[in-house]
This record gives sequence, structure tokens and C-alpha cells, in this order.
Amino acid sequence: MRILPILGGVAATVLFFFAVIFALASSYSGLTAQAAQGRLITSAILFIVGLSVIVGIYYTTRKPKTVIQRLEVSGEMKAAQIKCPNCGGLINADQIKITEGVPYVKCPYCGTTFEVTEEPKW
Repeated sequence: MRILPILGGVAATVLFFFAVIFALASSYSGLTAQAAQGRLITSAILFIVGLSVIVGIYYTTRKPKTVIQRLEVSGEMKAAQIKCPNCGGLINADQIKITEGVPYVKCPYCGTTFEVTEEPKW
């Protein structure tokens, strides 16, 4: 799997090199306007294909990020009962889902989704 990024990098480098060569060749004074325009178009196509190769390599070889959240407590903890603010039904702690770092739970009785918050101890 490591050969794909290497080959893609070489291919993109060659495409960019020829794109620059065609762009420079289009400014040659001995060319007709139509020939110069054709070389500029070829240069643009080579450049776009080179960018496409780089983007394709990036998306095929990147690895997904894994986020691990850990909770460390300093002492003994007791689980408090979680009640639905809408109907007062008891919620099981296994039903809590963390979305974007915020704990949410859906009440199995009334279907209300709410954020689980810790009340102050004082």
C-alpha cells in the first residue's frame, strides 16, 4: 500500500513538469496564436490532472482519526439516578450517547432527547 503514494507523487511531479514546459513553450515568439493557445490549454489540463492525482492519493491513503475519551475520578463515585425532565421517567445509564463531546439521552417513555448535565453539589 506504500507504493501508491510514491507512484502518485512521481506521476504528479511529471505532470506538473510538463505543465510548466507547455506553459513556457506557449510564449515562444515563433508560434501562431492558435498553436500558443493549444499549448496553454494542454498546460492547464496537465496541471489539473496533476492536482487530481494528489487529491486522489490523499483521500485513498489517509487514516481515520480515533477519539478515545477517558474519565478519571479521584475517589468513590455513586451513580445518581437520571430522570427525564419531561415525564420524570428513570433513564438507564446505558442509553447515554456522546455526540460531539456532549452526553445526550433519549427517554424511552416519552421520546424526549435531552442533554445530561451534572448538577452542582452545593
